[in-house]
Amino acid sequence: MMEKEIHESPKTREQLKKEKLKDKPSMKEKRKIRIRLIPIWLRIIIVVIALVASLLAGVVVGYGVIGDGNPMDALKKSTWTHIIDLVKKK
Repeated sequence: MMEKEIHESPKTREQLKKEKLKDKPSMKEKRKIRIRLIPIWLRIIIVVIALVASLLAGVVVGYGVIGDGNPMDALKKSTWTHIIDLVKKK
């Protein structure tokens, strides 16, 4: 600061804040438009696909590795009808 500025009447904190606000653009002018790399609708589709893939992987691992069966049999319709019949006790 220069000597002249120092010897002038001191400004209050409120006055300094008002000066800063005058210098800054308003929030509407300053607002940045955000362009997403991946749109929200695509994110939702990716999450749904990931959930289905993890469900299928869990079924294959559970039936094939833990259940000592053929892992690819877990994806057959006949296996699921047999499981449903066991649950319903037909």
